[in-house]
Amino acid sequence: MLNTHQSAQLARLRWTAFIIVGLAYVLSFFHRFAPAAIAPDLQQAFDTSAAALGGLAATYFYVYTVMQIPTGILADTLGPRRVVAIGGIIAGLGSILFGLADTLAMAAVGRLLVGLGVSVAFICMLKLNAVWFHDRHFATATGATILLGNLGSVLAAAPLAWALGFVSWRTVFVVVGVISLLLALLAWWYVRNHPGEAGLPTLRELDGKAAHRAHEGHWYDGLLVVMKNRATWPGLFVNMGIAGTLFAFGGLWAVPFLRDVYGMERAIAADHTTLLLAGFAIGAFFIGTLSDRIGRRKPVMFAGAVLYALCWLPLLFGMPMGGVASHTLFFVMGLAAPSFTLSWACAKEVNPPALSGMATSVVNVGAFLGTAILQPLVGWAIDRAHAGSIAPLGLADYQAGMGLMFGFAVIGLLAIFFVRETYCRYAD
Repeated sequence: MLNTHQSAQLARLRWTAFIIVGLAYVLSFFHRFAPAAIAPDLQQAFDTSAAALGGLAATYFYVYTVMQIPTGILADTLGPRRVVAIGGIIAGLGSILFGLADTLAMAAVGRLLVGLGVSVAFICMLKLNAVWFHDRHFATATGATILLGNLGSVLAAAPLAWALGFVSWRTVFVVVGVISLLLALLAWWYVRNHPGEAGLPTLRELDGKAAHRAHEGHWYDGLLVVMKNRATWPGLFVNMGIAGTLFAFGGLWAVPFLRDVYGMERAIAADHTTLLLAGFAIGAFFIGTLSDRIGRRKPVMFAGAVLYALCWLPLLFGMPMGGVASHTLFFVMGLAAPSFTLSWACAKEVNPPALSGMATSVVNVGAFLGTAILQPLVGWAIDRAHAGSIAPLGLADYQAGMGLMFGFAVIGLLAIFFVRETYCRYAD
């Protein structure tokens, strides 16, 4: 049992780590979705085509995708504290460079550094959740993480569009870069990797259980254990299909689509993405909580994925929608999308606890691989459909891109059939 001082210390360290790394994750989401709000400004500043704009936005996701497994390794070996601090410095410098860029190439380098730096935040957050919260509360804690992180996506939508009426997009990214540097310092000073660093017992020990066994051997032995486990991989495709489409659409193509197909002004279109991402934040918290309470993963995941896939059909066919209908559709789509977040819990629970960072990172690759593929691919499909036409962009130009989105969403749905039900606990 802990005395009063130790209990207060445990709570303080838990929530200090959660808030500091959570705020770093807020910036990760902001960078992920900001290109949608500033897409017209970027096209004007760098004189880009739709495909080039998609490539610039996707630069973030290329490096983010590549970094997921290395981040899991680093989180399990070096610890989240160091990794988040170093990542924050890199992301801060990248954001400042992006804001100051006078060429497309320089902007791409800045975007790449941003992706490299923020790529570590989420996996480190999951690692911290795994050691600072009880096993039975992992999905709830992860849902709360998504809820917090989505403040960044919400800020990258309507609030960013509003701010652009007063300051340039360049100023915004320089300021965000400075904030990232400050968070890096806070992470270095105040975050602790696990209770043992403060002389406290693990949460399992407080429950009267034996602490999870540490991994014995080199990190690559642990990675091989995770990658050889067939139960790890279905979650990657769930992420690729559902998260990939959500991030590709909400992070870039939603605003141009609503502007060109439905004739919405940028501010109104940005309101839709705000609702999409607010729904995602709320849904992530309640889906995680629901799963933990009923002790099941797959039924919750499947129900959300079905609803999410159905939400793409009105957009694919350009169905007429009034303001209420379109806002409702985007909010419901956001509520349903976080079904994929349960794949992280499943990946953690089908692998050894000491390898939770690596397990979740492998699955998380799918989200950013899907986005990295879709953002430029949708842009290419738009350019191809519109080639040679002098008419404004319309539904016919976007339809192939929306078809790709719907197809990927269905892939994510089908992959759930292959996910192993864990009943919210480790196999051991």
